[in-house]
Amino acid sequence: MDAAYVFRVRLRLDPRAEGVTLDPATVETTMERAADPPGEDGWLFFRDNLWRGEANDPEHARELAHEALLGERPRRRPTPEGRPVTVDSVDFRELRTDREYLDALKDAIRADLDAGTGAFGAADSVDDVLRNYLGSSVHVRGGTDGSESHSPSGPENT
Repeated sequence: MDAAYVFRVRLRLDPRAEGVTLDPATVETTMERAADPPGEDGWLFFRDNLWRGEANDPEHARELAHEALLGERPRRRPTPEGRPVTVDSVDFRELRTDREYLDALKDAIRADLDAGTGAFGAADSVDDVLRNYLGSSVHVRGGTDGSESHSPSGPENT
């Protein structure tokens, strides 16, 4: 079972040494965050941080990326200016998963819906939950022939 949340992250670099400049001073990179196993602590990352395939709170997404990359929580004030690395933006790209993880995720969502906890708002089905939080950004990898499959029209087809 293997899955990761994939983000595009833009970083601004500010060298500390006098007379040193960078061109470009911003770089974009891909960051993957391992998805916690369904039903275990942290598995609701998608619910807590995404909405319709986008980061639901851009500032919070930048804070999470900053913490993951630099090992510290950014201070809200003063602004992070003057730091050697600043996370300028974080854009969610996809949940990259294998079929086994996606099936387990669907089972965990279904169990939660059946329990009636209300953890997913007014969603009535597993497909509604996946669509509400991940949009169409689910990418299933690792078919039996090693091929990849994409979900162009939404998670319900994965």
